[in-house]
Amino acid sequence: MTMTAHQPKLDWRRTHTCGQLRKSDVGSSVTLNGWVHARRDHGGIYFVDLRDRYGLTQVVLGAEHKDAVKLGPEFTISVHGKVVARDAANINKERPTGEVEVIVDRLEILSRSKVPPFQIDTDEEVALETRLTYRYLDLRRPNVQKNLVHRSRFINAMRRAFEAQNFVEVETPILTKATPEGARDYLVPSRVHPGEFYALPQSPQIFKQLLMVSGLDRYFQVARCFRDEDLRADRQPEFTQLDMEMSFVEEDDIFKTWEQVLKATFKDAMNVDIQTPFPRMSWIDAMERFGVDKPDVRFGLELSEAGEWAATCEFMVFKEAIAKGGRVKALVVPAKLELSRKDVEDTLTCIAKAAGAGGLAWWKAGKEGGVGPLARFCKGEAAASLMKAIGASEGDMCLFAAGPRNQVWRVLGDIRTHLGKRFALAQQGTWKFTWVTEFPMFEWDADSKRWFSAHHPFTAPRDWDLGGADVGPQDPKLGELFSRAYDLVMNGWELGSGSVRIHKTDVQQRIFDILGIGAEEQQRKFGFLLEALSFGAPPHAGFAIGLDRLTALSLGMDNIRDVVAFPKTTSAADLMCGAPSIVAPEQLTEVHIKTAVPPAKA
Repeated sequence: MTMTAHQPKLDWRRTHTCGQLRKSDVGSSVTLNGWVHARRDHGGIYFVDLRDRYGLTQVVLGAEHKDAVKLGPEFTISVHGKVVARDAANINKERPTGEVEVIVDRLEILSRSKVPPFQIDTDEEVALETRLTYRYLDLRRPNVQKNLVHRSRFINAMRRAFEAQNFVEVETPILTKATPEGARDYLVPSRVHPGEFYALPQSPQIFKQLLMVSGLDRYFQVARCFRDEDLRADRQPEFTQLDMEMSFVEEDDIFKTWEQVLKATFKDAMNVDIQTPFPRMSWIDAMERFGVDKPDVRFGLELSEAGEWAATCEFMVFKEAIAKGGRVKALVVPAKLELSRKDVEDTLTCIAKAAGAGGLAWWKAGKEGGVGPLARFCKGEAAASLMKAIGASEGDMCLFAAGPRNQVWRVLGDIRTHLGKRFALAQQGTWKFTWVTEFPMFEWDADSKRWFSAHHPFTAPRDWDLGGADVGPQDPKLGELFSRAYDLVMNGWELGSGSVRIHKTDVQQRIFDILGIGAEEQQRKFGFLLEALSFGAPPHAGFAIGLDRLTALSLGMDNIRDVVAFPKTTSAADLMCGAPSIVAPEQLTEVHIKTAVPPAKA
């Protein structure tokens, strides 16, 4: 179609999306906008798959469209034409629009595209560096777009679920004060306050507690958070969490609220029914049974206690471990899983050593002594008593760890996780939630010879007296105290953490003392919080769930990268923008910063 100078410009804007047309639209005149996904030349007749985020529609351009021959991959075009039914033999049953096509009478090229660095129209593997450098093109791929659409639907379903329970969304500051605990802060220099810095928030923790003091008793927020830490598959330097806090509550109230929210969210966003209430187990129970504090309860392979048998056996490694106050535990692998000697002595032993053990003791159970390094210690009655102690049957592979409690847990927990993946023991497509409660209050750091908070310094202890007034900051008894912290675990992943908070000024000050934060530092860093708590703070508790991780897991993914629009690499680099980057010297001068990095290395 050719336009004269006197003709008005026809409207190129779409009347329908590329995923919308159906057989009921046959005969309609429509305008579609999108990208050239694929183009096929059938002797001067061009069949183009036109794509937008809603889907694909086949459009047909005749020889009269001279620009059709110029169309390349990812050209942005507008087409106008009539919807017609495809012949029965040409129906594409794999595409919702597959019963129709558009016979084009007008084509307009809105913009041209260079040849893309990778194909958008296939699911072929592309190097991660290339994907992240051209993330805007990677995001055109239908599967990646579906992930982001799912994320949007999922988060908004959570918002609706919280609003249904009378929560109020409040935005808390992004520029805030540096804190002494947890991961490293990202610092922001102040131009108007020379030599002073803001910190980007690791979480809205203190602000949400202040909202409880203010009387706004049900708060939530989709919060952007920042941590300058080493990255993993489920970590990014900036991430999103759904944060909440409630007043005049205890743990049960938080659990019930989140169970209702998640049940409503999975139903609303995915039409999935999850079972509530979620099971609960204490931290000590999780460690004793599974060796980890985020157990995947979709399969068994629970740890067994072998200490009583080990104390009387002739194997000196076991006897000495018990004599030194350590532990001996076993992981019994059913015979049907068929672990070979090579599997144990190569792969599993390497896992044990990586977890801090000197090696891995093993025994293939048998009433006549069995097979393996422990067989000579399992003659006659000793074999029967060991099998009874750890719940083993003839032919089962029994793996043992001996030593300090934490090391034993870590060794067998890591092996259990490996075996669960290797043998695909967890039922796929299921979501098993568990509350893990009563974590240790403090962790001792041998290098600095001081206690650190196992959760954070605002977590309430189970014993508000903290062992009594005579327990000082260096007292080993502090290691025996438990907190009112809790995690929500799903399928072996920690989704989020929370706790009952300290609402009493004197208790908060004593916690700071135990952590080595003196009176002057308390006032300098937390004076505003201590002051707020002195004005009738209500008992309160809260929780925050990682939305990147939760949405990834809800799609069956282990890596959060493909539910984040513009992720960074494992070195915290943005390959697309080239960040972080050097800034001009005058910019540094403006914010009173002088870098210690030599210019040649910057």
